[in-house]
Amino acid sequence: MIALGLGSNLDTLGRTREQNIAHAIELLDQHPQIKVKQISSLYETEPVGLKEQPNFLNAAVSIMTSLAPEELLNVCLDIEKQMGRIREVRWGPRNIDIDLLVYDDIQIITNTLELPHPRVPERRFVLIPLREIAGNEPVYKGLTVDELLRKTPDHTAITFYGPLNFSGQRNADGPQ
Repeated sequence: MIALGLGSNLDTLGRTREQNIAHAIELLDQHPQIKVKQISSLYETEPVGLKEQPNFLNAAVSIMTSLAPEELLNVCLDIEKQMGRIREVRWGPRNIDIDLLVYDDIQIITNTLELPHPRVPERRFVLIPLREIAGNEPVYKGLTVDELLRKTPDHTAITFYGPLNFSGQRNADGPQ
């Protein structure tokens, strides 16, 4: 399974938080080498790290891709940039955040990428949406989302927000 986590806590460029996430998923799905397979519901979560900012909406998607992990990360960063994300404050407010969470069973650490994402087990705002698309599949060093949720030290508030209103056209041909 290849899974991405998405989050937004700012309305920008005429888009709400929900629309930011939907637009990012649409841009992912329009990439010729990416096919979005599953999309979780949206969850509203309090901020982690920098607390003095609006609540986030979070979701997770599973994808198919022929891109290598570093290439996929670059596509995600390009989409964030295209959508106007500016990285000024670590864990600060943002209109879109796309994190590469899991890429099959690959475990790597480079200067720009660590897989699986090292903070997956520490963040309920990642685990709860990820559970919808992963089910009982191991997602982090052989552990399922339910196993990770039982162990996580994170007790931040997370509330079901609703299904994502995604009207994007699915990439019919799939990854090239």
